[in-house]
Amino acid sequence: MKKKRGVRWRIAILTGVIFFGFSILLNSCGRFQFRSSKKEINQFFADKKQKGTFHSYYQGKRFINYLEVGKDSLPLILFVHGSPGALDAFLDFLADTTLLKEAQLASVDRPGFGESDFGRAEPSLKKQAALIKPILEKHKKQRPIILVGHSLGGPVIARMAMDYPELIDGLIFVAGSIDPDLEPREWFRAPLATPFLSWLIPRALRASNDEIYKLKPELQEMLPLWSTIQCPTIFIQGQKDELVDPGNAVFAKRKMTGTNVEIVSVEDMNHFVPWSHPYLIRNAILELLHNPEVHAKKQ
Repeated sequence: MKKKRGVRWRIAILTGVIFFGFSILLNSCGRFQFRSSKKEINQFFADKKQKGTFHSYYQGKRFINYLEVGKDSLPLILFVHGSPGALDAFLDFLADTTLLKEAQLASVDRPGFGESDFGRAEPSLKKQAALIKPILEKHKKQRPIILVGHSLGGPVIARMAMDYPELIDGLIFVAGSIDPDLEPREWFRAPLATPFLSWLIPRALRASNDEIYKLKPELQEMLPLWSTIQCPTIFIQGQKDELVDPGNAVFAKRKMTGTNVEIVSVEDMNHFVPWSHPYLIRNAILELLHNPEVHAKKQ
């Protein structure tokens, strides 16, 4: 009997060591970090006429990292990535010479991703909005300011527009996950959010699970606030999106009664619009930049 117990303990210890080693391996693998290094990003801009510059700041105890390209005398376009992800999701846009003629472009690492406290998520959309707010305050003299949010970046920019309407002049949702009733019920989210299992998965996926697990109540909290958004809005949505229900675009049109919402719907498009259909985002940015309503609040 003692011999069997000893074997079981050795198997348990070996299993734990294997899981721990596997976790370390995944965390060190670039593919599971969902971010590019600063060196890689600088190499991307090496042959570009306008270079990207990194900026960072502390907001309370949280560290936020972002990248800027272009003249600070032009309007600002701020890109907000999905989950998991990082600011490099929009690198090709930040090097777009057509956009750079008309705007300064910036992309932020949301809390828990990229270089912004990697692995330490901030499930509260209200707190995420507050953490990104300093970028808008820094550039408010450049009005207008337009936000572009992909996937979970969608509810983040929505919350920013609800809480800081004086700083924001236009919104572009790209497959934004904003309707709490359309959030999928994924059984694995709760187990992965437990202290033991959360530390066995890569940090980017841990941060992603932590915020997605709490997303539905965050969206429910925002329900009474949608009608307060008054800036022009474009919602880009693919009908073949298997990650975010296409009905989210309909939700935006129905709930955003304080402004005009233009829906750009593509029948055969999936969730990964920034990479499969980047021209739709580019066209939406140019459309808002040329919209007189977007410039109405410019000081």
